[in-house]
Amino acid sequence: MTLFLQIALDGILNGMLYALVALGLTLIWGVMDVINFAHGEFLMIAMYVSYWLGFLMNIDPLVSWVASGVFVFLLAFATYKLVVSHLIGKPALSALLATFGLSMFLKNLCLNRFSPNFKLLSVTALSGKTISVGSLILSLPQFVIAIFSLIVIFIIYRFITSTRMGWAIQATSMDKEAAELMGIDTEKIYGLVFGLGGVCVGIAGGLLPTYMPVHPEVGSLFGLIAFICVAMGGFGSIAGSFFASLLIGLVEAFAGFYIAPIFKYVAVFALYLVVVMLKPKGLFGW
Repeated sequence: MTLFLQIALDGILNGMLYALVALGLTLIWGVMDVINFAHGEFLMIAMYVSYWLGFLMNIDPLVSWVASGVFVFLLAFATYKLVVSHLIGKPALSALLATFGLSMFLKNLCLNRFSPNFKLLSVTALSGKTISVGSLILSLPQFVIAIFSLIVIFIIYRFITSTRMGWAIQATSMDKEAAELMGIDTEKIYGLVFGLGGVCVGIAGGLLPTYMPVHPEVGSLFGLIAFICVAMGGFGSIAGSFFASLLIGLVEAFAGFYIAPIFKYVAVFALYLVVVMLKPKGLFGW
């Protein structure tokens, strides 16, 4: 029983991380009907920001996540202004292909500047530390990231549901033209939402160098998992992507332990396939 709980706990902690990464993607889709294919590469950029601040200036990821979040917010906002804003109202495939091109650009830029080698901060405030809860052992870096994820998700959820700006975002997502007639600056809303999506992935990426190496390909898998979380939960549903992220974390952990580590993503993709076949709009879609 202890082993079962230990695996479940590890899966939930990973699921929390996926939930934070997926939150940005589901926000952008829910409001703008745009799939940001460069979402994973934004996370990779955030990891490099945190890594270089740690390597050059000895700033721990527990502090440098702020810089990563701000940097990726600005990067996402600039992406919206320079690329995505020109494609709003055009076929959805246009924005998807444009952000795919951006993802290739960012990945190859980092490959050129930083090499394909893995870069890992040798010593961080949390590296190698664990905490014990009864007979269960938690990785402290993963636990801290999970707590950060819960806090950020709660803040953004409250922002969306309890503030005037959040209500304006909801109105824009429901009917853009009606929102404009009510005096809402939808262009400003779109820029803010794209930036918020960047903040989510920027914070996640800023914290990850605590225990994970950074390299140009690191964002690809996270981007794919985030897309699956959003599709499984229902595009645009924050609760749906959160639930799907926890489910994927659990499936990944149990399949990796009870079958084989190499099959853990096979199980995740199989689950995704079953869900979209039974519920094409996702578990919380309608």
